[in-house]
Amino acid sequence: MIITLAPNASAEHVHEISNFLGKNGWKTTPVRTQSAHYLVGIGSKEIDLRQISHLSGVLDVHRVTDVYKLVSRAWKVKPTRIDLGDGVVLGEGSMTIMAGPCSIEDEKQVTETVDFLVSQGVQVMRGGAFKPRSSPYSFRGLGLEGLKMFASIAREKNVKVITEVLDVSAIESMLEYVDVFQVGARNSQNFTLLDELGRVDKPVLLKRGLSGTLEELLQSAEYIFSKGNEKVILCERGIRTYERAYRNTLDLNAVPYLKEKSHLPVVVDPSHGIGLRKHVPAMALAGAVAGADGLLIEIHRCPEEALSDGAQTLSFEEATELFEKLKRLAAAHLC
Repeated sequence: MIITLAPNASAEHVHEISNFLGKNGWKTTPVRTQSAHYLVGIGSKEIDLRQISHLSGVLDVHRVTDVYKLVSRAWKVKPTRIDLGDGVVLGEGSMTIMAGPCSIEDEKQVTETVDFLVSQGVQVMRGGAFKPRSSPYSFRGLGLEGLKMFASIAREKNVKVITEVLDVSAIESMLEYVDVFQVGARNSQNFTLLDELGRVDKPVLLKRGLSGTLEELLQSAEYIFSKGNEKVILCERGIRTYERAYRNTLDLNAVPYLKEKSHLPVVVDPSHGIGLRKHVPAMALAGAVAGADGLLIEIHRCPEEALSDGAQTLSFEEATELFEKLKRLAAAHLC
């Protein structure tokens, strides 16, 4: 169960509620987030929720049978919307495009990309400064100095920055330059990293693991939420299956399922999902129609020259055509 505590609930109230539940076979864990103070109850014995709702300090109480609690839609029916500032909102009723290169390469590339996105009305730029690569000999990003350059150029044009964090030790140094922390597929179950991201007041976009189930994705989101950060975004980016015709299998079934099970925003990454440039637009449109709240798309002025993931990256011309199609879908109320 989830108990939402009243704003004026005292430590004594919390102690009394916990004692009452403990006597009835329930263990409680306090969770304080940017928005509220909760008690998460775990137990199997039957208990009348009305008894709890009448206790001093209780604002609301909900029974949640899912193994994940705080990210479940069972207690929070109204979908979460995450405000990034400057009119950029991620959540139900929006189609937020986050586009940019796989890797930040140099100042010229960032400037060209920011200017292109502004011309297209796109307000969030993705770009990796720290890149986890399968080969240790591949380009692994420009690091913190590259991120500082990226943030400086983007913020001059009111463009938000989303970039991947690889390690707990990098969070503090990145905090000033990031609007959304991205957790990549390889770190989807790095629970130490998730715990620490739960302690920062910045949105976190959490990608599904390479072979992760949806329940595992939701449990990972629970780690972040339970440490205090309600600003979590779920991302379907394709999973590894027996199919080898394309990079990953983009599981668009995940979109309506996640939106049914969780109140968190759901976005789709078609670039990693299929990994073939010519098919990325079709999968992006499919993700939008499936009900995604946003899309994470890799673009580059000249994909053939990109230092990473050029095979799945759209050119500016291809991106322009896709953005126009997305606008027409939105105008027709199909996404």
